Amino acid sequence: MINGALFRDAVISASVVIDNRKREVDELNVYPVPDGDTGTNMSMTIGNSVSELRRLDDSTPISKVASVASSSFLRGARGNSGVILSLIFRGFAKGLSGCTEAGCEDFTKALEYGVESAYKAVMKPVEGTILTVARACAEKAKEISLSTNDDVIFWTEVCIEAERVLEKTTEMLPQLKKAGVVDAGGKGLVIIFRAMTDIFSGGEIAESATANHDNSDYFRTAVSEYDDEINYTYCTEFILEKKENCPDPFMLRAYLETIGDCVVVVEDEDIIKVHVHTDNPGNALQKGLEFGHFINNPRPKIENMRIQHENKVRDADNAEKGLVSAEPEKQFGFVAVAVGHGIEAMFKDLGADVIVKGGQTMNPSTDDILRAILAVPAEIVFVLPNNKNIIMSAEQAVKLTDKKVCVLQTMTIPQGISAMLAFDENESLSDNRLNMTKAFERVSTGLVTFSARDSEFDGHQIKEGEILALDNGRLAFTEKDVNKAVIKLAKRLAKGDVSYITLIYGADVTEENAEQTKQLIESKISDKIEVILLDGGQPVYYYIISAE
Repeated sequence: MINGALFRDAVISASVVIDNRKREVDELNVYPVPDGDTGTNMSMTIGNSVSELRRLDDSTPISKVASVASSSFLRGARGNSGVILSLIFRGFAKGLSGCTEAGCEDFTKALEYGVESAYKAVMKPVEGTILTVARACAEKAKEISLSTNDDVIFWTEVCIEAERVLEKTTEMLPQLKKAGVVDAGGKGLVIIFRAMTDIFSGGEIAESATANHDNSDYFRTAVSEYDDEINYTYCTEFILEKKENCPDPFMLRAYLETIGDCVVVVEDEDIIKVHVHTDNPGNALQKGLEFGHFINNPRPKIENMRIQHENKVRDADNAEKGLVSAEPEKQFGFVAVAVGHGIEAMFKDLGADVIVKGGQTMNPSTDDILRAILAVPAEIVFVLPNNKNIIMSAEQAVKLTDKKVCVLQTMTIPQGISAMLAFDENESLSDNRLNMTKAFERVSTGLVTFSARDSEFDGHQIKEGEILALDNGRLAFTEKDVNKAVIKLAKRLAKGDVSYITLIYGADVTEENAEQTKQLIESKISDKIEVILLDGGQPVYYYIISAE
């Protein structure tokens, strides 16, 4: 039988192991767009439980440990993979309820509950993913529990089956087969379950991997000197693995000084570590590619320091007051997920009460969204995730509050804006939900960004740093030049029954350049289509294009 202390240690150790190996999981992602990667999201999700678990003493029953872990996972869940992981562990809380210790039959029930919850949460479950691996674990658990009461044998067999099915995911999904990799979420789950099994087998809690580079402490010290200075919006940090014949990093530092402040550039024989505060994070990343290749442990990080400061103040208030829902002052309110000064202002102007910092590279947690919902002084709250990898976190937040909440399935910023434009305060919840959904479903979205990694995707051989053009989430083409890419993509989106093209330019595009691009697009499409230019200030995407 496995007691609470052993289960606690297993989850803590699994958190350490997946954090140590998150880069390995991240690199399985076949999509080249900069994103909140699977390994990172799973690591942050399980990592949210560690501090709470460490507070539990050895006499804590396993039911309590599973409950604490489940609650922490759910609140810390980031991205689809993180939410699915949290639902699998919710099954542990349900299946182990009332148990002081747990055996094979209890864990079988727990796995079955977890898989059931995970499949129900996904609108269109796809086989060849983490769901498939989790289901295989549950099925093997049921089979093996009929022939053994030995917990170590039980979990070892479950892990062997998980690894066997994980290898098959390469053949289940065309994009995985083409890239020759297994599913990233499934890999993460296998790593977590195997790490837990090591503890059940008598192993020691894993130790966190530490950086091997002597300049780490200096880098942290140097960066900390600038904590209170916010002259620019985005704190940008990344590590480069030097390429052959790497130029003198002094040249990188000199360039960064021209686009921001608080510049720290530290190097050794193999890497360059960079920190800069700037309004143009994409330019900093692009320049970095001249000196080396990004590494993913840690991944490049871009944070809006002004929003970060506001969030810290809000979190401090919540710590003092607890998670208390604001008193309703109106019938309807809005939470929108967005980043970029212009985009945030648009949502505010349209009536958004709370903006949650987040997007493609920054998936907010369930708890982030929950706090925003509670802060809205309205009886009914609409949530606009504006990214397909945030929808599940938003839907899980709904389950943590008694407030009436409607999550709209907006996958892009233009969809979120169109949904809010369709809102009518004189209509009912059901009518607004229908009308807003119809409105955002009519919107086509184009995105111009850069490739975060070498990749072969949708028949394209893509090099790191290459310009990518996405048409409604699908890779349309690649380019060497941002301006050429946005013009070509706008022309593509302007086909059919389109009346408006809206160009939202990002933090790395100047107003002058954006205006010239707008004029070129106007000269190449029908004069019946109006082209609107807006300053979004968003990172990652040079342009977000809306066609309606």
